[in-house]
Amino acid sequence: MMAAATLTADEDECEAVVSTHRTTFDWMSGQALEFDAAAMFQRLGVDVGQRFVLGPDGSYDFQFNRCIRELPDWGVRSDNGISGYCTDLMLLCRYLHEARGGKTIWQIDGSDLRAYKRARLESEDPDQQIKGVSWTRAVAALEKWVRWSLAEGILTAEPFRYIDKTVLTPTGARTIRVNLDAEADVQPDPIRFVDHEDYLLWRDVGLLGFLPDGTPDPGWRGRNGVRNALFADLLVCTGMRLGEASSLLVSELPPLAPGKGDVHVSGAIAKRRKARVVYMRRRVLRELHHYLAIERDELVQRRRMQGAYQETDSPLLVRRATRQAVLVAGARKAWAYSKLDMSKRQRLMSVDSHGRPAGPLWLWLGEGGQPLQSSTWQSAFRRANERCAKFGIDFDVHPHTLRHTFAVHMLGLLLRQTIRAMGLREDRRFTIEQIKRMLIGNPMRKLQLLMGHTREETVYLYLDVLDEAQEIVLAALAEWDEQIAVLDGIDLSSGVSR
Repeated sequence: MMAAATLTADEDECEAVVSTHRTTFDWMSGQALEFDAAAMFQRLGVDVGQRFVLGPDGSYDFQFNRCIRELPDWGVRSDNGISGYCTDLMLLCRYLHEARGGKTIWQIDGSDLRAYKRARLESEDPDQQIKGVSWTRAVAALEKWVRWSLAEGILTAEPFRYIDKTVLTPTGARTIRVNLDAEADVQPDPIRFVDHEDYLLWRDVGLLGFLPDGTPDPGWRGRNGVRNALFADLLVCTGMRLGEASSLLVSELPPLAPGKGDVHVSGAIAKRRKARVVYMRRRVLRELHHYLAIERDELVQRRRMQGAYQETDSPLLVRRATRQAVLVAGARKAWAYSKLDMSKRQRLMSVDSHGRPAGPLWLWLGEGGQPLQSSTWQSAFRRANERCAKFGIDFDVHPHTLRHTFAVHMLGLLLRQTIRAMGLREDRRFTIEQIKRMLIGNPMRKLQLLMGHTREETVYLYLDVLDEAQEIVLAALAEWDEQIAVLDGIDLSSGVSR
C-alpha cells in the first residue's frame, strides 16, 4: 500500500523515552493511488492529528493506542481533553519505564500509583510539582483507561483498591466510590474568575490593543483583535467551554431577530455528550453577525479567489444547512449536528451555485481562511495576559476563567432573583449560610443546566466565592438583567433549558 500514516513528535527531546506523536498523511511522490486513501484511514478511525504513544524503543502498543483513539466514545471529545488525557497516560507510562523497573501500564498496581503520586505532588524540584487539580485529571485519565480495558476484557480485575466513602453535600449524605491509591489529599484550587470591570479592562488592553486609559495604542501591531475579543465575549456571556465555542458552525448561530439568542450546544462536542442550550446577549449576537458579514466574509472571499478551498483534503460539501442539520453531497439524508464531531465539523464546506467549495462552515477562521484550533485561542489569551503585564495589570485569564466568570455572575443574578421573589430588600446584607440556604435547590439546578454539568454538586463550588456575595449582587450587572427571562425559561422537570 502506497499510503502511509507518518508521525510528528509532540516533544522536542530526541532521547529514547516514551513519547506522544500525531499522525499526518504522506503520499509517496509520483505514485497515483487507485483508491481514496484518506477515506480508508477515516473508516479505520485514523484522522489527521490522531495522537498515539510509542515506547522508548519505538514500539507501538496496539491496545493501549486503541484506547486513546476511542477516547471520544468514552466522553472525551475536545481536542484539549484528548491531548491532556494522552499526555497524562504517556507520562505515567514514562515513569513506569524509567522509575519502576521497566514496567508497562498493563503491569501497574497500587504501589506504583502511590509512588507516582509522591513523585508528582511532592517532588523536591518545584518545577516538577503539579497542583491537586492536575493530579485529579491524571487520575481521571487513568480511570478512563481502566474502565475501557475492563470493558474490552483486556484487564480481568481492577488494579487498584477502592472504598466506599460517605460525603456530605448540601442535599444530604451521599456514598461515592474512591480509588484509595489515587486520592490527592490536597485542597482543590479556588475558583478563579474576574469581575466584569476587570474583564473589560483585560479584553480591551490585551485583545483589542487599547491603552489602560481607554485610548488607542499607536504601537499596537496585533491582528484579529476584534475577532479574538468577540470570542472572549462569547465565552463570558454563555459559559461555554473552549472546545464548544471554538467548534461552532456558522449555521448554528441564532438569527439576528427578536428572541432569546439561544445556541444549541451539540452533544457531539459537549463534555460527556451532554447537550444543552446556552443564551447569547443581544450585543454579542449582533457583533457576531457583523463579524460574519464583514471581516469573515472578506477573508473567505479573498482566500476563495486564491484557490485556498480547491485543494482541501476530503471536504464534506454542504448543499444545504439549517440550525438543526446539514445536507452533505452524496448523503441520502441530512446529518444532525448531534452526529458531527469536531473532525467532521472542520471538513464541512459550503458550496456555490456550481457546487464548488465556497468556504468552511466552521465559524472561527485563521488568516489562511481555515478553521482555528483550540490551541490558537489559548495562545491569544496568553499573549493578552503578557500585554497586560507590560502595563502593570496583573491578570492571568484563560478560556476556562471566563466560564467561571459567567457562573459566578449568573449565580449572583440567581441570588438577586431569589431575593426579589422573597420580597426582601436587595441592599440587605446576608451571611454566607443564609445565601447558601436561599440558593440550594432550583436556583442551583438552573445554573447546572446552563453550565452543562452532569451533577448538581459540581456547581456548589461556586458558592465558596460568595463570602462577598452582596457586593456581587449590588454590582448587579444591569447588562445581565436581560438573562432573567432565560432563567425563567429553564424547564427543571425535563432537565433541559428551553
